[in-house]
Amino acid sequence: MAILQILKGKVPEQIVELNGDRVIMGRHPNCEIVLDNVAVSRYHAQILESHGFFYLEDLHSRNGTLLNGTVIEGRTELHENDTISICDIQMQFLLDYQQSPEFIDSAIQQTLEVSNQSLKQDSHLTLDDTEPSDGVLDGSSIISSLDLNTSSHLRINVKPEVKLHAVLEISQILSRALKLDEVLPRILDGLFKIFPPADQGFIMLQSPERKKLVVKATKARRMEDEDSIRISTTIVRQAIMSGSAILSADAVEDDRFKMSESITSLRIRSMMCVPLVSQGGDILGVIQIATRDIGQQFDKDDLDVLVAITQQASLAVENAKLHEDLVKQRDIERDLEFAHQIQLGLLPHNRPKYKEYEFFDYYESAQSVGGDYFDYIELPSGKLAVTLGDVAGKGVPAAILMARLYASARYQVLSRNTADKALGELNTEIASSGVGLRFITFILAVLDPKKHTVSIVNAGHMAPLLRKKSDGSVEPIAQDKSGMPLGVLKKQVFHVETITLEKGDTLLLYTDGVTEAMDQDNKLYHKDRLVKYLKTGPEAAEPLVKGLLSDVELFRNDSMQKDDICVVCFRRKK
Repeated sequence: MAILQILKGKVPEQIVELNGDRVIMGRHPNCEIVLDNVAVSRYHAQILESHGFFYLEDLHSRNGTLLNGTVIEGRTELHENDTISICDIQMQFLLDYQQSPEFIDSAIQQTLEVSNQSLKQDSHLTLDDTEPSDGVLDGSSIISSLDLNTSSHLRINVKPEVKLHAVLEISQILSRALKLDEVLPRILDGLFKIFPPADQGFIMLQSPERKKLVVKATKARRMEDEDSIRISTTIVRQAIMSGSAILSADAVEDDRFKMSESITSLRIRSMMCVPLVSQGGDILGVIQIATRDIGQQFDKDDLDVLVAITQQASLAVENAKLHEDLVKQRDIERDLEFAHQIQLGLLPHNRPKYKEYEFFDYYESAQSVGGDYFDYIELPSGKLAVTLGDVAGKGVPAAILMARLYASARYQVLSRNTADKALGELNTEIASSGVGLRFITFILAVLDPKKHTVSIVNAGHMAPLLRKKSDGSVEPIAQDKSGMPLGVLKKQVFHVETITLEKGDTLLLYTDGVTEAMDQDNKLYHKDRLVKYLKTGPEAAEPLVKGLLSDVELFRNDSMQKDDICVVCFRRKK
């Protein structure tokens, strides 16, 4: 069994078992191993298992991942007793750990405090106990109509032992049901058990758009009637509009429903229809049961019992809906996590290595996936193309277009002989791809490491910032020659601006997630603060970028990251 043993951290000696093909470590709660440290990236690193071999990979974290004291780049194989360091946390990898009988995985074993409180019904689910003395209301055959919106309480003097027994019966039936398609049939099964005269019943629920009621479950006592249950909306509409539980001794002769042909054709003799009401007072749907036997009519006591049961059923339906929403949310989060891993896989795993240059980069999406992008593309001529882009918008749509951009940019850069032609063809492809109103700001910088020149083509992006070693000045490059963003016009001509990097000069490419970061007062970090930082920041690329990110976080002051952040920095050494 492969494990990680915490050597240094909040819980030293903690044992974490490595289960599955991928174990992600980071600050985000969705990670398999959550590292509670502000210096740790949301998704910092991962351990992959393949055919019994384990590999460690950094996920473009800000502060890097160390294996036996060395910063890793790309995927690196793990061996017995290897030490993994993530910021201030140290872990030891053990491949053949033997579990003792007393062993408990402390990463999984947690103290869960569960408060078992009894389910209480809100006072807004009450009944009007005003009834006509002769059992007839306005000449109709309605025996009782119980208003669920009044402030009076359930009639506890009507066979309370029957009501209690019925509530306990339905509670027991529903106690082990979580899914909605399990809850609804069980409700009907319970009602048929509690009300022997019932011949048929159904449950209708509000559609997600809350525009109409949809039949979700039906039941007939006789097998031959299972496929012939038809629904009359006349009674349902009356219950929903009045907010009342309805009991009719003879629906066919009921003055309120005499005009309904469906009731006559269905031969409904006696029925009860009760709205399902959420704890917040919203209508979830209705429950209706009916009998065709005039000698087996439902009475006022039955209606009172059904209302008590419906309150319990409403709670079960509401809980089932919440459970389904939670399951769907978890599925979405799992899919987004998978998409996040795919997106990180598109980004460079290793930084370029040139004798006279150093590189550092950083990427972090505001959501699980994002639209920022960067890449290093080694050209056959020995030059290096550095690309950086920002897709309009955030989230999944931007991420999908970012994946398209990754492939297209590589093809165009490698197949064209100049930077401006490459960007022109890339723009035509994006503009013709049918992505709607989405556009992309993009910058292409081609470094010649022998001549120490950088040729820059800009498509509506923030101009790269050049810090001169000679005088410490910071100035934008290729700002005046910037074209329109990709995807705006099908045909446009881009211009190249070429600069020479002297020893010690630094070039910074970035997206607006840096300059448009907001503090708690909605003030922007702004380009002026970025320039000010660059003038006094460290010389080397890595500490320069890390310091910039720390300065942005300090400015945000715990406010939420609202946009993707991407930074690429390279510097000619002295």
